[in-house]
Parts: sequence; structure tokens; C-alpha cells
Amino acid sequence: MKILAIDVGTGTQDILLFDTTTQVENCLQMIMPSPTALVAQQIRAATARGEDVLLTGTIMGGGPSSWAADDHLRAGYRVFATPSAAKSFNDELERVAASGITLVSEDEAQRLSSARVCRVEMRDVNLDAVRRAFNAFGVALHWDALAIAVFDHGNAPANYSDRLFRFEFLAERLRARNHLATFAFMREQIPPRLTRMRAVADSLPADAPLLVMDTAPAAILGACEDDQVRAHPNAIVANVGNFHTLAFRFTAGAITGVFEHHTGELKPEQLETFLAQLAEGTLTNDAVFYSNGHGAALLDAHPQALNLLAVVGPRREILARSRYRPYFATPYGDMMLAGCYGMVRAYAELNADARDEICRTLDAARNSV
Repeated sequence: MKILAIDVGTGTQDILLFDTTTQVENCLQMIMPSPTALVAQQIRAATARGEDVLLTGTIMGGGPSSWAADDHLRAGYRVFATPSAAKSFNDELERVAASGITLVSEDEAQRLSSARVCRVEMRDVNLDAVRRAFNAFGVALHWDALAIAVFDHGNAPANYSDRLFRFEFLAERLRARNHLATFAFMREQIPPRLTRMRAVADSLPADAPLLVMDTAPAAILGACEDDQVRAHPNAIVANVGNFHTLAFRFTAGAITGVFEHHTGELKPEQLETFLAQLAEGTLTNDAVFYSNGHGAALLDAHPQALNLLAVVGPRREILARSRYRPYFATPYGDMMLAGCYGMVRAYAELNADARDEICRTLDAARNSV
């Protein structure tokens, strides 16, 4: 069985072609620029040429693309966007328009395409580009299933905090099922509130099974594939991403606490404090939320020793000098693919017909070292 897993981040998109017919170490992989970084590159090139920009396509990750659009407007050029593309920046289109972006219909976008305007397509997954990259090395790419990870705040009601809306959903999912695979969905199971995941599913062919998963839990689940992490059923595992930090507390293998924050808002000492309080069972939702984080939840407030702090993510250096001596998890030898391995494990969890085959391949890699 082959699963093409793509973990879409802010800095990179991490790509793994998981293949049960070969050793995990020989599965093909690529670490490439993220889709939002590529969109930002196109917008900045248009700024340098003095061209207006037309954004089409669908909801995707923001960050770099949003900053490039802002800079383009400040340089005196125009940014046009269809409603579906504009929601990449904010689900409330009135706020997008207030930022200076001109909203246009699909018909108007068609007419603009014939003018001197740089057309940029918004999407989180470009399978044609992935296929071309593999083809360049003589690999005719095919897969039996797709697995895509994106960070999804969800479509919060007007005047309702995106941070609160997202964290309420995380806590709700955990209380319904105490397993990281609760943040993964097969195509037909995607909740309507997760508009970015829905956009990914709608933009991909329906000729193969599709799993979508939130990026941060995917990375944590992948970190749990590391042998050192698996050996410690009582641990805190944190993903320190470019934009978001998510940490779970495990007690006897069960999830007993979680918090999420914006990485850019966290100083090393503050992050250490939150991690210590998570272990102690004293961390409050207000402490996280009112420091511009998403929130915190304790499913079991009993204190436990912080015997192992395992960390993955591109900003893990924030904890490099922590007094808790973090262990930098490297599932199957590659930290950057933690999210991809997490999705592979989640696929096995959600698809009983593939479970044994996937687990045999993963376990064989573990038993060989």
C-alpha cells in the first residue's frame, strides 16, 4: 500500500510516499517550500514588476501570503481576490475588504485575467507539482490513499474569537475520544466548521481515499512513534511550530492535558512555565488565553513528574536550553516528517482494512534498529 502524505506548514511542506512494500528508511520523501510561501513569492515578484495581483482558487494557509499582499498594497498596487481565495486571509470578507483587497466575482476575475494582472491561484495542495518533482527522478508517482495535514482554526461565528473557537473544538474532540487520531478525518467525515480542510478535500480528486488531519496533532502523533517517547507512557510531548505551539500531557499513555499558544508570543521562560504547570495539573485556560494563546484543558488534574519532555517542530530551538532537558524526537530518523508519520498512523487507526499492513511496516522499522 502507498500513502502520499503531505504535511502543509508555514515554512515547508513535508512530503512522504509511504510504501508498505519497502523499508520505511527507503520511502521517498521531499521537504519543499510551503504553498503559502510560494504564493508570497509570486506576489512579491508582481510587486517588483509593478503589476496588480488577482488571487483565485480556494481557502489555504495565510501568514507569508497575507504579509506579501499587505506589502503589495502598501507599495501602491492593487490586489483583487475572489471570495473563496479571500477567505485565506479572513473568513469575514468585510475585514478582507477593509484591509484594501478588492473582492471580485468569478466572472469579474475572468475578465481581469485578460488585463495586465498577475494571476495567482490559492490552494494548499498541488499534486501536479509533486508529480512533476517525482517524475524528474524517474518515479511514476501513484498512490492508494492521500493524507494531508493543514492547520485549521475553523470558521468562527462573527465577533467570536478564532482562538477560542479552535480550542473549544480541540477539547471537545478529546473528550469524545482520547486519542490523537480524533483530529483526523476521512473525506466524508470532515466537520463543516473546518473550512480549510473542506477546501483541501474539494480541491483533490475523489478517486482515492483521503485523510485530512490538523498539523499540530499530526506532529505529536508522529513524535509518539519515536522509540524514546514510546518508552515513557508518562510524558509531555510538544510541537513547537513556526506559528503555533501545541503540547499534550500523557499519563499511562492516555491524554490528560493540553494547551496551545502562538509560538511568536512565547518567551522560553514562559513556555517552560506553561509546560511545568501542565505537568503539575495547575495550568488554567485563562493563563493561556489571556496571554494571547488558544487555551488549556486538563482532563485529569493529578500532578505528575515531568520525566520526559519530548519536542518536535521547526522552532524547537526555543527549548534547547530548557532546564527540563528536552528530548528532540526523531521518528524513524527524521523530525521533519513527524507529521507525515503521524498521518500514516492515523490512517491505520481510522481504516481497519489497512491497519495490519501499515503497522507491520512501521513495526519492522522499529525492530530493525
